[in-house]
Amino acid sequence: MNKYLIIFNIFLYGTLALPAHAALNIFSCEPEWAALAQELAGDQASIYAATTALQDPHHVEARPSLIAKARRAQMVVCTGAELETGWLPVILRESGNPDIAEGKPGYFEAAHYVSMLEVPSRVDRADGDVHAAGNPHIQLDARNFLPIADALAARMSKLDPANSAHYAQRLQSFRQNWQTAIRRWEAQAAPLRGQSVLVQHRAYPYLLNWLGLKQVAELEAKPGMEPSAAHLAQVLSQLQAKPARMVLHAAYQDGKPSAWIAQRARLNAVELAFSVGGNAQAKDLYGLFDDTIARLLAGLK
Repeated sequence: MNKYLIIFNIFLYGTLALPAHAALNIFSCEPEWAALAQELAGDQASIYAATTALQDPHHVEARPSLIAKARRAQMVVCTGAELETGWLPVILRESGNPDIAEGKPGYFEAAHYVSMLEVPSRVDRADGDVHAAGNPHIQLDARNFLPIADALAARMSKLDPANSAHYAQRLQSFRQNWQTAIRRWEAQAAPLRGQSVLVQHRAYPYLLNWLGLKQVAELEAKPGMEPSAAHLAQVLSQLQAKPARMVLHAAYQDGKPSAWIAQRARLNAVELAFSVGGNAQAKDLYGLFDDTIARLLAGLK
């Protein structure tokens, strides 16, 4: 065989043997959107989550490592609704990546595709950490993932049209599995409907609205403000007229205020994963909601 043909065959075989490169490089602000992007893209994307469920997504340092990741990204997927306003604009600016600038196809905000709750009539910093677009913690209503998945798959197809059939197929599979899971979760959560709860931070309106729980008080006097002893004592007094079954706090929060009120009011303190990776059970989106509902039901006991 001609030596040049041998060299060509070796090159061709080596090229075919190389693993396929992911078509999309995605920078996700929160782990729930990284998990959703993985469901929709499979092996056609390389996905990086900028934060973990054990971090407060409001307060993240715009580290050089995050800027470097954003510089190489073709798509950024975030919550929006001002959740990342303290750090994402810095990352986008310093990355110098025009493909993921706000308003470009590579910039995706999940909050654009759901009905926002707690939209304030006015915004005043004196009221605490209030978001003009509404409460940004949209990931705790499982139903929200359906319209967001539709929009995200469409955006992936726009950025990577060669794999549009792949994204469409995975979206169809996700929608079918997710709708089945929602019916199961809602059936399991039936005993929660009408139950009253306390929350440490104003992070749960979507979860409570979905499952029919009622919030009677917050441990923070204002959103984002650490609970003071005086305010906790006031909440404890309020519970005499409006009792609650449990107090909720996220895995990333210091649970001491919840433990304090739980001990004195004789109710359960329930720590929720809040996002994918918040505990050992919440390994993916399905695990997040399996674990959340299991913990809420345990809080009734």
